[in-house]
Amino acid sequence: MQRWSALSATGKDIVVAVVWFAFGSLMYLAGFHMLFISADGPSTPLAPRFALLAMVCAVLLVRRRAPITAMVVGLIPLAFDLMLGPTLPVWLVYSDLIYAAVVYGTRRQMQGAVVAWLALSATAAGVVLAMTENWRFMVLALIMAAAFVGTSLWWGLTVRAHMETAAAERARRRALTQVAELDRRAAVADERKAMARDLHDVIAGHLSAIALQSEAALAGMNGTGTDPRLTGILTAIRTNSVEGLQEMRTMIGLLRRDGDATETTAPGRLAQLPGLVAVARQAGMRVRVRQDTVGHPVAGAVDQAAYRIVQEAVTNAMKHAPGQEVDIEVQTEAATLVLTVRNRLPAEEAALAALDTGVEPRGLANMRERATALGGTFRSGPQSGCWWVQAHLPFTATAEPVAEPL
Repeated sequence: MQRWSALSATGKDIVVAVVWFAFGSLMYLAGFHMLFISADGPSTPLAPRFALLAMVCAVLLVRRRAPITAMVVGLIPLAFDLMLGPTLPVWLVYSDLIYAAVVYGTRRQMQGAVVAWLALSATAAGVVLAMTENWRFMVLALIMAAAFVGTSLWWGLTVRAHMETAAAERARRRALTQVAELDRRAAVADERKAMARDLHDVIAGHLSAIALQSEAALAGMNGTGTDPRLTGILTAIRTNSVEGLQEMRTMIGLLRRDGDATETTAPGRLAQLPGLVAVARQAGMRVRVRQDTVGHPVAGAVDQAAYRIVQEAVTNAMKHAPGQEVDIEVQTEAATLVLTVRNRLPAEEAALAALDTGVEPRGLANMRERATALGGTFRSGPQSGCWWVQAHLPFTATAEPVAEPL
């Protein structure tokens, strides 16, 4: 069953056609193929029968992709078989084409096939009655229609109903999953805002008090001949508290951004870049990394944002340019951290990238927001057959002002 499910639609149709041809051939060879046996016995040689069986089985190869076309084309070998004397194998195979039209056609095609075959069956029974003037032959025609047409229609409608029920259930589960995901994101966003309020109201308040008090102490000691070591300690306290306030303000701004509500794990840092590269290489990407940040300490918020930008850029490369080379550069210029991610684009992706739709994709917008939130810059776009992503982040984050109250 697992092997059958793994087959493509064309593969399944090939298997069905081969099985039907083998089964029909066996019936022909065994002599159990005529629907009506005359007193003179079968007069048509088997070669034309095998040819008609092969024709109708060949039509089975498109029973899923073009079910209505297959059903209509299948009428040709069916008509020749009827003229030579109807045989069971051809009619059984054609009943499968009727079944496929009901199951795999669109709803309108399915309804049209059902109505057409019911009308055709009733018309055929009427023609038989008019030609034979014997109601018994009309009953026989109706029995054959019920056996070959009615059964196929009934079974196809039953299978289609089960498929539609399963599809509706899957859609309902997807909707429930989306609702649960929205609830989760809302809960995460609320928790982040609560954390931002706590940081602002408690920790930031204490840091502000330390900065103000140390500044006041330094101002009071000017010209008093105080021990220089004590002055140095107070200066360090003042400097560290102000820097802590700046980082705290940056973290508060990042926590309040709704676009980060999907992140429920601890934020990564550039030290975790080798793990990200290993994952990309396992996915078939060829990744080269050049990193030179030794001796240049970066603020925590900048470190986290830099990792997220590189992570998003590599993820985009894996999605839009699988198997291509990716170059990652993490360097420093003056007091700025420079991130560059470059990957080659396949021809079709390069053509799409050249089209300016005026709407920035969400992933690029997230990277831009992360950079600008820290007072940095971001740019991206195609260049010389490659896609470039470059961000400049200051070592010391300069957060955007938070307009709304915490």
